[in-house]
Amino acid sequence: MPTPETPPSADTTEDAPGTDPWEKMPQDALNVPDIAEDERRDVPAEAAKVTEAKATDGSSASGGWTDFLPSPVFVLLLGLVGFAGWLSWEAVELDWAAEDTTVTPLIPPVLIVLGWIVSATVHEFGHALAAYLAGDRSLRGSGYLRLNPFAFRELFGGVVLPVAYLCLGGMGLTGPPTYVKWDRISRPGRVLVALAGPLASLLVAAALTVTVSILVPPGNDTTNWAIAAMAFLSLANLTAAVVNLLPVPGLDAFEPLAPALPGKAASALRTNALYCSIAVFALLWLPFVNGPFLNAFYWFYDVVLPNPVYPGMVFHGQLLLQFWGN
Repeated sequence: MPTPETPPSADTTEDAPGTDPWEKMPQDALNVPDIAEDERRDVPAEAAKVTEAKATDGSSASGGWTDFLPSPVFVLLLGLVGFAGWLSWEAVELDWAAEDTTVTPLIPPVLIVLGWIVSATVHEFGHALAAYLAGDRSLRGSGYLRLNPFAFRELFGGVVLPVAYLCLGGMGLTGPPTYVKWDRISRPGRVLVALAGPLASLLVAAALTVTVSILVPPGNDTTNWAIAAMAFLSLANLTAAVVNLLPVPGLDAFEPLAPALPGKAASALRTNALYCSIAVFALLWLPFVNGPFLNAFYWFYDVVLPNPVYPGMVFHGQLLLQFWGN
């Protein structure tokens, strides 16, 4: 009788010890792009280089002309300034208070602070626009060129400190423009960038002074809160422009002279620019300095403007802001 053949069976041979099971998987089943490992590592690096290059020339996330469009935050600020100005003009707090009661106006200080934030934003916009035109494309689309103070890279130096300077010292002073990439700007361009901020403040001061002079022509006087606030804001912008023209570290006029400093002195001073700005304010805050300093501006208004009561309106605005000292 013939012996039946053994039916074929599955291969039960075990893998040799140490064999990697992944080697038995077909190559096209790994679901991995067919590029070398070293090329895969280089892709993110190349993409980062492209992104960095775009950021350098300002083309990254560029929205075209919208990169220079005023921010909705700035429009909102202007609206709040206008609303606080109307309430101050109408002196509504006197109508809200009971008869024969002493009223400490709180809306005019809000008007002055909001107006000063707008003024400081315009000051920084002057620097940023001049820097962009001079070659620093890093500011395109930023809060500096879109007039959004709450999107500043240095919110403390650009908003908090100027407000503190105004409330405590009764004068305008802005923080240093350390956000500008000065190494991308030529030496003649640095002069223009440094002067652009003070020039913007001077224009704001002139606009406010002309407005107040039209509302209160020579031979007239007023105690209107809104007008006094505008007069004081003109002083704040004027002092900010004049002080920043001093070639002192932490102020605007320092940068054009920085390349002439020996060694790494310019870099060290630029790094500590915020401390230098605070030191300048502390000096101007001293009573024996602050009094003559502000009196010089009052004298300037008295000599230049035809209405002799203008300095009094400025002083009234300062009293409205610093109500805690009255």
